[in-house]
Amino acid sequence: MTRPRPAIPSATSSAAAFLTSRRGLFTGASGLVLLAACGTDDTSTAGGGGDASTGPLPISAIPDQDPEALNRLYGLVADRFADATGLEVTYTSVTEYPAVVRGFEVGDIFVSWMGGLTGVQAAQRVEGATAFAQRDIDATFTSLFIATRASGLAPFDDIDGLTGLAGHTFTFGSDTSTSGRLMPQDFMEQAGLSLDDLSGEPGFSGSHDATIEAVAAGSFEVGAVNSQVWDATVDAGEVDLSDVVVLFRTPEFFDYHWLARPDLDEVYGAGTLDAIKKLLFGLDASEPDDAAILDLFGATSFVPTENANYDAIRDVADRLGLLA
Repeated sequence: MTRPRPAIPSATSSAAAFLTSRRGLFTGASGLVLLAACGTDDTSTAGGGGDASTGPLPISAIPDQDPEALNRLYGLVADRFADATGLEVTYTSVTEYPAVVRGFEVGDIFVSWMGGLTGVQAAQRVEGATAFAQRDIDATFTSLFIATRASGLAPFDDIDGLTGLAGHTFTFGSDTSTSGRLMPQDFMEQAGLSLDDLSGEPGFSGSHDATIEAVAAGSFEVGAVNSQVWDATVDAGEVDLSDVVVLFRTPEFFDYHWLARPDLDEVYGAGTLDAIKKLLFGLDASEPDDAAILDLFGATSFVPTENANYDAIRDVADRLGLLA
């Protein structure tokens, strides 16, 4: 079955996007650019096995880390999705969080790794979209407030300590990041700290690793960052702990998840979603190929999830005016 796909207007992304597929790296002019190629001829394997004329199955992810790391991770994911479904699978890389939501909305992306907020935004725009898998760490996710030691700020154990950030410069990650903006701002407001209490307007670094770099360099005194990315950065020796201190770890919340369009099986063949679920839930950390993917995700397994797990995220986003 052939399904025409509308192009995404270039206004959805301010920078060039590029595609990584099993066949290599492709570049585009702006926004999301789709690979105009046919699907694999082999549709007999277990999984979707959609009509070859449908074209490749496009997947994507929020750009929450360095593009090189994301290309490495999702290149592996695209290969494994292809093996599981019998389809050609392409990874669509974007430079801005809203581009993933927009691509999912118009049908240029069918399966995507979302943050809590972007997943809620996309599901609101696409009726029937399904959150179906998350990492074992995503039901108890946290953010960190970090500071340059030159700020003079000291760690604290209670949310009320966030009031001590008043008068300091501050940066979030992306403006639609769950762990880099949405939940940190919610906890700040719960403590009684307004953004107006900060020194100047808050910054938006664009990604978690960029936030760490900005604080370490002293560009901002304080930043909010994904705890998993922070831990990975520390483990890799990529941040000097003599320059940066963790001030506070937030209470837990649901965050990242895989989201699928409701017409995935209709377009790519019955059983496509089930084949992807079987792959993800079957990843075994004792198997080298599986471990490579799990390690890059910072997880030991994937587990089922559902849309209702992100109701709290939706409520916060609605209150902060971030669902539009």
